[in-house]
Amino acid sequence: MITKQEIETAYSLIREHITRTPVVYSHTLSKLCGCDTLFKLENLQMTGAFKERGALNKLFSLTAAERAAGVITASAGNHAQGVAYHTQRLGIKAKVVMPIGTPLIKVVSTQDYGAEVALHGETFDDAYEHARQLEVEEKRVFIHPFADPQVMAGQGTIGLELLADPLGREAEVVVCPIGGGGLIGGIATYLKETNPAIQVIGVEAADCASMQAALQQGGPFKLARAASLADGIAVKQVGELNYHIVRRYVDDVVIVDEDEIANAVLLLLEIEKIVVEGAGATPLAAILKYGERFAGKKVVSIISGGNIDVNILHRIITRGLAVAGRTVEFKVRLRDVPGTLTAVLEVFKRLQTNIMDITHHRFDSIAPIGYVDVSITLETKGHAHIREIEQSLQAEGYLL
Repeated sequence: MITKQEIETAYSLIREHITRTPVVYSHTLSKLCGCDTLFKLENLQMTGAFKERGALNKLFSLTAAERAAGVITASAGNHAQGVAYHTQRLGIKAKVVMPIGTPLIKVVSTQDYGAEVALHGETFDDAYEHARQLEVEEKRVFIHPFADPQVMAGQGTIGLELLADPLGREAEVVVCPIGGGGLIGGIATYLKETNPAIQVIGVEAADCASMQAALQQGGPFKLARAASLADGIAVKQVGELNYHIVRRYVDDVVIVDEDEIANAVLLLLEIEKIVVEGAGATPLAAILKYGERFAGKKVVSIISGGNIDVNILHRIITRGLAVAGRTVEFKVRLRDVPGTLTAVLEVFKRLQTNIMDITHHRFDSIAPIGYVDVSITLETKGHAHIREIEQSLQAEGYLL
């Protein structure tokens, strides 16, 4: 296990080389969530995520011989950038193995920080296994992204900063993403050893809930697959040490689905102007999903990172708008004669909805001769507005 003292020692080593990230309060999201909603903004680190805390603490522990040998790691992106940035500063050669599908921004940023990047496998676990092979072949030192006490102690410095912050010190609940378990393991250790009354809730994506599986199975359990919009926490198997710390210190582990993650990304961007990757949005998604357990409490979400590819961000925004009832697509079947489409558009005009796109399905439709199927995408005010539009179209006999 790691200790509060080890986390304090880590902070004394790394504090001058990292950003002391702020805790911010959201009035709008507090109303929406029914609790005092605050965020610890680790997306404001130099590399855009919390990972550099643990990476730097580990690098400081290396001997002169280990530094000369160089380091290697595996990462879905954020740990890679943390290792690359600080090895460049310290004059240590670094190699990073990343999954083939890693967002381009994370690959390019890692290379820009001076590390050699090798793309291998479809998942983090594939990249990890390959990196461990290269560790032996190239006689490098492996920097584990989460299953390492010094890495976890570095991540735990977030908890130290949180309780030293005027806004964070009165926290009743801290909600934290879980991938391999390094972040929540470090934070939970510091918080519980300082103030056991603080609740610590972990959040996983439903499609890669490896910590929840470990808790159910009584130990780390390897999932068959792990894929999510929250690519930073798409880990098939948590670390052994991480599992034991979570079992000891974390009050509960909950899951959120892909639509809930997308909606949270959209809300943070639109309301608070915070750019966050999928993993970093999971705490807000959990607060919205399990609102009754947070009602009336002072809740801090750990925004773990903001390194999101713009192409993925576009898809997430599109998905989030649909989940929130802000956009909808209707398909209608019309007589293929002049004026019928205009009549449908009059319905939308009357209900004050904005038309975003219209597509005629003339060559991929099973509509009878003399009819045509038309898809119409609308900008809407919410789910109640959508139901009103749907009822009006049905009353006019338009929907398929």
